[in-house]
Amino acid sequence: MNINLLITCVLCALGGAAYAQSSNTVYGVVDTGLVRESGGAAGNVTKLTGGVESGTRLGFRGVEDLGGGLRALYTLEMGILADTGASGQGGLAFGRQAWVGIGGAPGQISLGRQYTPLFLALNTIDPFGAVSTAGTAANLMSIGGIRMNNTIKYSLADLGGFNADVSYGLGEVAGDNTAGRQIGALLGYTSGPLNIKLAYHTANSVPTAQSPSSVNGRTTMVGATYDFNVVKVAAAVAVNKGAVSVSGTPQIDSRDILVGATVPLGAGKLMASYIKKDDRTGITIRDARQWGIGYTYLLSKRTALYTAYGRINNTAAAGQPGFYTVGNASDLGTGDRAFNLGIRHSF
Repeated sequence: MNINLLITCVLCALGGAAYAQSSNTVYGVVDTGLVRESGGAAGNVTKLTGGVESGTRLGFRGVEDLGGGLRALYTLEMGILADTGASGQGGLAFGRQAWVGIGGAPGQISLGRQYTPLFLALNTIDPFGAVSTAGTAANLMSIGGIRMNNTIKYSLADLGGFNADVSYGLGEVAGDNTAGRQIGALLGYTSGPLNIKLAYHTANSVPTAQSPSSVNGRTTMVGATYDFNVVKVAAAVAVNKGAVSVSGTPQIDSRDILVGATVPLGAGKLMASYIKKDDRTGITIRDARQWGIGYTYLLSKRTALYTAYGRINNTAAAGQPGFYTVGNASDLGTGDRAFNLGIRHSF
């Protein structure tokens, strides 16, 4: 037998074995909807928005079997505004997710830009999903900024029904290890129709000339859902203490209460929720109440039509601090009322 042919066959066999132990997947979502907003300082706005129910994305994920029960994993996911083709998340190349890690029986350690545990927890409680159509809880409730940069995360997927996440985001501010730092944690329990989540997020602002000292803000949330098959009920309570955004903008102390339900209806589902935000600053009352209703209709396993309406009753005037707006998965919104109608396709 020709020695070159033998070597080629061996190398091909080894390459095939290595490839069989690895998998790489390209996936994504294309979502575009019509949005009608009103009640804001700018007046009525009608627009086409890319990513109303689910942010449009293109992602790459992979896993490699390292042996001994260990595996290497990665996810690179970019956000795209389908109405214009521009990049989402402020133009970041992979602004939705960008991380690599190692996982096994004890759990998973991952490094990079990742979702906050608070967002992951509320996303399983909110009938609309923590960032979605007009009824989304993110209009009034903190989600820890959705994502954390420079993050070291440990995740425990399932241990007798329990799951957990612990995340540490480095601020990377020279001379100040606490400035810009974020810490998040999640403890969950799932058993049959019951889902319980306890989550915590704290973030330090970055000092500026106008605010030379770091400001610490934190949110603690507990929530649960129970699926009765004919209806899935949801409830959550969150307490915010000096909560701050990553940009350093101070928010009010408040207590948030959410109740909601999801009802299977035809080839889709009906969602409804009510959220009450009580200002606890004791200086200026900035209370707000939101109710939302929506319906998603499945044309197939991959394609869906959706519609939603959300309304916020603010005590603060439009354009003033404490005035909350009705947004969606890709837009913060401009007014206290919004209607959505769109289509989503996953691949």
